[in-house]
Amino acid sequence: MLSKFIKSALVIWIIGTLFSCENSIKTVQNMAAEDTTAAMTAMDIHYVRSDSGRIQLKLNSKMLVKHAGNNPYTEFPHGFSVDFYDTAGRVVSVLSANYGIRKENEGLLQARNNVIVKNLENHKTLYTENLVWNEKTKKITAPGFVKIIGPDGTIFGDSLVANETFTNHTIYGIRGTLDVKEDDGK
Repeated sequence: MLSKFIKSALVIWIIGTLFSCENSIKTVQNMAAEDTTAAMTAMDIHYVRSDSGRIQLKLNSKMLVKHAGNNPYTEFPHGFSVDFYDTAGRVVSVLSANYGIRKENEGLLQARNNVIVKNLENHKTLYTENLVWNEKTKKITAPGFVKIIGPDGTIFGDSLVANETFTNHTIYGIRGTLDVKEDDGK
């Protein structure tokens, strides 16, 4: 009798275990539908974008990881640098960061960690920790602390909006300006 009771209890426990899953099959399928593994990984990337034979930019990175799916994105886990060119074929600005992620559908590149933008024409350099480059509007935004060093001094601000070549920019929340010109005593 005890053996029959144990067998019955064991069968009930097994059936209960089989049907006690919290997630439905549909939920599990939806979770697995978006593939999160890398579709492509490449090393030592040198990418050139041109229009009508004119170079617009060159991107260099040690590693590129491309993810596919409904929201494809490209990741630069070891950093990147981008050279921007003018219509005469000269490099006018350089953007670099220790990490980057480009969201394909939105046309946005987010740069993080030690972000530096140098304008080679006006000799100004932007330092920040987070920057977004919108490829469609050709705008750069830095939503956090910014520091710009130029020939006229150093400017600190809370955020920034600029064109992609960093030749025109607006700084918000300017907290101070430091003039580094030396007085020659005259």
